[in-house]
Amino acid sequence: MSLSKTLVAATLLSIANLSSPAFSADEYNTSSGLTAAGAPLGMHGVDPVTFVNLGNRIDGAARHTAVHDGVAYYFSSKETMDKFTAKPAAYLPQNGGFCTFGVSVGKKFDGDPQFAAIVDDKLYLFLNEEIFREFQKDEAGTIAKADENWKKIRTTAAKDL
Repeated sequence: MSLSKTLVAATLLSIANLSSPAFSADEYNTSSGLTAAGAPLGMHGVDPVTFVNLGNRIDGAARHTAVHDGVAYYFSSKETMDKFTAKPAAYLPQNGGFCTFGVSVGKKFDGDPQFAAIVDDKLYLFLNEEIFREFQKDEAGTIAKADENWKKIRTTAAKDL
């Protein structure tokens, strides 16, 4: 194979790798497997709109599913699903749904809606009660560190951190 053909082949392979799902590894915390919508489930099936608006953790239902950026979210009603599809950024959990405290220290741990906080109208999820209590000691500092680290680790696979 000539040098130019080798370079073209290498370039095409590189482009193919950049466009593959692995390039955006673990940008969202999702369950394994796919929903009926053909996308993995986010927020453990909890309705993000109800959570943000009421502070209640209410499970959504598969019949009210919206897919945003390759992640399926369940909603408790058509109304909450419609609110989400109109303005998803207002309801999406921060840091891709990973544990905010974990992201603040450069890791991607599961974000469990059972342990969550709404700060400045934004939803933050945490690994467990102990980690949530650590977050409460310095909410602003943890969020600032997580915001900074998220920019660096967003496209890095959790296993590589």
